[in-house]
This record gives sequence, structure tokens and C-alpha cells, in this order.
Amino acid sequence: MKTIIIIEFIAVFSLLSCFTAFSQVNTVSSDKEWDQQHVTLTKTAEAEYIIRLGDVDNLNFGWPEGFDPFCGRTNESHSYPWDANPQDLPGFDRILLSSKFNPGGDFPCGGDGYSGYEQALTKPVTWSIPTTVLKGAEIRNACLQVFIDDFQAPSFCSRFQIWVNGKRFAEGEKMLNAIDQTGPVGKLWTVPLPEEFYNDLVTKDVLTMKIDEINGAADGFAVDFIRLLVNRNHDNICKGDVAGRVLDKTTETPLQAKVWASDNRNTTTDDNGYFTIRDIPTGYEIISASSPGYADGSVAADIGLGEENPEVTIYLIPGKNSVKFENREISVGETINLNNIMFDQAKADLRPESKTELDKVAAFLNDNPAAEIELSGHTSSEGEAGYNRSLSYKRVKACKDYILLKGIDAGRIIAVGYGPDRPVAPNDTEANRAKNRRVEMRVVKL
Repeated sequence: MKTIIIIEFIAVFSLLSCFTAFSQVNTVSSDKEWDQQHVTLTKTAEAEYIIRLGDVDNLNFGWPEGFDPFCGRTNESHSYPWDANPQDLPGFDRILLSSKFNPGGDFPCGGDGYSGYEQALTKPVTWSIPTTVLKGAEIRNACLQVFIDDFQAPSFCSRFQIWVNGKRFAEGEKMLNAIDQTGPVGKLWTVPLPEEFYNDLVTKDVLTMKIDEINGAADGFAVDFIRLLVNRNHDNICKGDVAGRVLDKTTETPLQAKVWASDNRNTTTDDNGYFTIRDIPTGYEIISASSPGYADGSVAADIGLGEENPEVTIYLIPGKNSVKFENREISVGETINLNNIMFDQAKADLRPESKTELDKVAAFLNDNPAAEIELSGHTSSEGEAGYNRSLSYKRVKACKDYILLKGIDAGRIIAVGYGPDRPVAPNDTEANRAKNRRVEMRVVKL
């Protein structure tokens, strides 16, 4: 491996490593026993349940004075490489590498210099978060928080995959692959856990999670700790604002676009491409944008407490020429209604007549191997909104699962349940309410 590069990294980061093991700083989080490798808390102001694996020590480097990892922005650079502490749980506080990494390989996008580290210590592991405390709980929301360090997919052409309880977590992958850390530096990353995992939380003894890189890229990465938060109280967490702009990648002209955060709160840009989203939970937040005729774009925003956060720019790339879906031309960014997707009332089981339409979606994805789509479920406004969002997600997830049976990669389809939040007609007549009960396909990438 590139010995000269490794020496250069050690020399550079030795200048930055005035880090010492600072004592714990104050935090608004109820999670304060940072030296513990496993913590379970219940009935806190932050969340009804908090379960943590790994100690909170910034990869054994300690925290800068006054830094709060749950509320602050990106922390200071620290040195690499280092020796893993045998007292740490496997997979924490050490350099991890792709299970396909070959030290003698060719890396067209370059590497981070320390990627020749000892393979025996750097193989990705499966973390197991104990969940017995959740037996019988009512799950209203859940999220995973990971304090990540030096993930650089955009720079090094790496592609990370995430498995939760052995199933691909495509929504989390999209977010992680948009993050480009360097320094090396660490930052808290929070990702909502899809409802498909809620039953596992209350019936199984553990929730497993694994992060691996599938291209064999020379992109070493690290994790300090992982937390599972169940029934998080958004009124009692640190929040900040983010502002930015959406531009055409080729011309840098402003675009009118829809912009959204990971919890699906959204806004639109003004005539000059500017936007602001307020009260976002602190940590890495993935801000995404879409505009007709463009592939979706995303950027990682560094959100700390308050308003003074760095502005972000989201560049959108014009899409390729339109392609055919069932004898009609569709373009990237376009949304179409999928006809004849049928379910029994209040149920999420696909009726047989629905499969004909979904077979067309699978054929479209097979014919266009670079295409990625979002499947979204929508309801009318009758009934409780939270119930309708849940039902719409379960229904659209059933559609996705059927398409995956046709051999489509899970990372090419995102499933979202919007419930009554995005009507296409007023909910004032039965005919209009019927229009709002729909499944849509949006072409994210071609």
C-alpha cells in the first residue's frame, strides 16, 4: 500500500493532535455516562427509550473543551492512525475498511492514506443493540444515531450499504453516501428508522446493524457510538436552522425546486434558488432537492444549535433524454400515478390485480438499469393523519417488496408514506378523495 502517503498523513495529523482526553463536557442529553459501553435509559425528556452501544469519547481522543456531541457542529480534526483499545466493543473506536478492500488494488478515485491498516482489526462487524426493554412498547417513532468519522463516499467513489436486522436499509444508504467528511472529523448522524422495523423492536431481543462498503474503495471510516432512540420528543432536543441554494450543476443558474429534510419536512426555493428550513435536529442532516428535468441532488448540512449554521448548495444535474414507461415518454424528476394499485379497506396486502401494474415498474427498472425511483403512498383526509401516514407507508412498502422479488436491487427504490399530506385535489367530494388515494412513482435518476 502507499507507504509514502501513510507517512504524510501521520506527519500532517501529528500537528493537529493537540487533542487530550478532555473531561466530559456538559450536555442537554439525558445520556451522560459516557464511559459506559452499554447504556439503557427510559422515560427521559429526550426520548421514551435511549439505548446506546459504545462509549462516548471521540474515538478515544477525547472532546474539545465545551463540545457537546449531541448538539454541536463537526468537531475538531484528530490524528490517524491509532491502535484500537481492546476494551472497546468490536467495531467501535477503530478504522474500518470495506470487506472487499485489497491493499494492492487500483483506486481510480484515490484513497485516504491509512487504508493499508491491519485487516484483522478493520473488518466491518454486525452491531447488536439489545431491545428487550421495548417488549410491549407502543412505537410512535424511532431513529438510529451514529457518531460517524471520515466517511467520504463522494470523494473516494465508495458506496456504503447498511443492513438492519439483515435487511437492506436503502433510505439510510442514500443519506450516508451523500456525506463527505474529511479532516478526519466526526459528527452525529441521525436517520429515521422506517416503520417496517417497528415490529422487530417490540418482538426481538436485539436490533442488528452493519455498515460495509461494496466497491472495495480505499475509504477508511470509524464509528464512536450508536444510539437507538424510540419515541423521541422533538420539543426537547437541540435544533438549528439551515439555509442554502439550489443551482444547475452545468450553468450554476438558480433553480426553482422542492427541498426536503430526512423527516420529509419540505419547502420550495424562491426565484433565486434560495431556501431555509428551520428547527432541524442537530447533527448531519441530509438536505435533498428535486426539479423537473433534473436528477435529485443531496448535500450533508452541518447543523449545530441555533441559526448560525453554514449555508449549503445543492447542485442538480440535468437528466438524460426521456425514456418510455408503458408507451409514454417520461423524464427524470417526473411523477406519474400508478393505476390499479388496489388494497382492501384499512389493509396493506396487495390485491392480485395490482401486480400487473407493478410488473410494468419492474420491467421499466430492468430496461433502464441506471434508473432509481421513489414510490410514494397517499391517502385522503378522512381519519387520523398519523394512522393514514402509517397505512400509506405499509401499502407502498408492499409495492416495493413485490418489485424486489423481480430481482431489482433494493437501493434503487425508496418507499415513502405521505398519508394525507400531499393532496392533488380538495378533500370535499368522494370523487376528489378518490384522486388523493393513490400510489405514485417519481423518477429520481436515469
